[in-house]
Amino acid sequence: MAWDGLICSLHNLGRKKFRSVLTIIGIAIGVASVVLIGSIGRIGKDAIQEELGSLGLGSISISADQRFTDLKMDEQDLQLLRNMPSVKQAVPIVMNYGTSRMRGLIANSILWGIEKGDSSIISLTPQHGRMLNQQDLTTSADVCVIDSNTAKLFYKRENIVGKRLEALIGGSYVELEIVGVVASGGSILQNMVGDVIPAFVYLPYTTLQRYQGASYFEQIAITLRENVSIEATIQQIENSINRQHNLSRGFKADNIAKQKDVLDRTLQIITWVLSAIAAISLVVAGLGIMTVMIVSVNERTREIGIKKSIGATKSTILVEFLIEALAISLIGSIIGIAFGLLGIWGGCVLMDWPFQLDLNMIGIGFIVSVSTGIIFGVYPALVAAKLRPVDALRIE
Repeated sequence: MAWDGLICSLHNLGRKKFRSVLTIIGIAIGVASVVLIGSIGRIGKDAIQEELGSLGLGSISISADQRFTDLKMDEQDLQLLRNMPSVKQAVPIVMNYGTSRMRGLIANSILWGIEKGDSSIISLTPQHGRMLNQQDLTTSADVCVIDSNTAKLFYKRENIVGKRLEALIGGSYVELEIVGVVASGGSILQNMVGDVIPAFVYLPYTTLQRYQGASYFEQIAITLRENVSIEATIQQIENSINRQHNLSRGFKADNIAKQKDVLDRTLQIITWVLSAIAAISLVVAGLGIMTVMIVSVNERTREIGIKKSIGATKSTILVEFLIEALAISLIGSIIGIAFGLLGIWGGCVLMDWPFQLDLNMIGIGFIVSVSTGIIFGVYPALVAAKLRPVDALRIE
């Protein structure tokens, strides 16, 4: 009996193909929106977290609080932090915004002063040549490593090891030998600022300091050892640095890891809000199902009367119309999920991101869609089931 009801419901959907297709498309669009937004939110969140991690700012960042002091940190502060038992690694952060030029071409640049090219500050993947080493750092060598995007910007190819780049530092251009080319680190950052700052150049921080005429650091990034109390360590670091400069309050430590967690929660909330907005289209599609089903009941009133007159019960008619509503929402959900996954895959290929899915959001979208179809199909099904055979047969 149930099988007959299913066959009859699917047959009824085929009677008005265009109307059924439009209703199914409405459901599919709603489900695809939920799947796309949910998965894009997850991919974006993971990509941003990876990007922040690749910038290597450690779990804590130390800097001067401009409200209390104009002092800067130097090598003594760096060594003090490195000697603390709870500190795994302390890395100076030196940056310079300027321009670089080669072959008569000029590009806006970010110059990163790093240590030995060991991925301390920015995640660097060598492609050609070598990375910076301790000798470069000790001798403040006029060498640099550039990313592949910068190489292609000036020479239309990646391997330009041995070429010389001129970088604007301290008001004048300095000639640096390119000793290595790395994969474009900070890909999201470069995509965001690529038109304004297309070139990333990495050189020993001592070289950058020498040409800037300064021996201080704007910030020092710290990575803590495992099983260390972050809050207690932050207080200890602040006290040590302030004592070093004979201050009671002047330098502050920011918990970068905590800020990442806050950003993560914020992105998650935004994803859920956008998904909820997308889910509104499912409610609209559900109203479409109700409208279609009510029209279908009016069109098939005489048919319902005939079925009841030959023995069909209220439950039989009710189940038949509910199956019809369920079929519409089920088909729409499957099509929507398929197109949503296809859109996610295409976007990941285009942006060169790893393909990821938010299975929870896909499951929620599917359940909400199917439930919406059933809920909005109940009223038309009840109307059909309550029709009396005598009244139904009077309809021409």
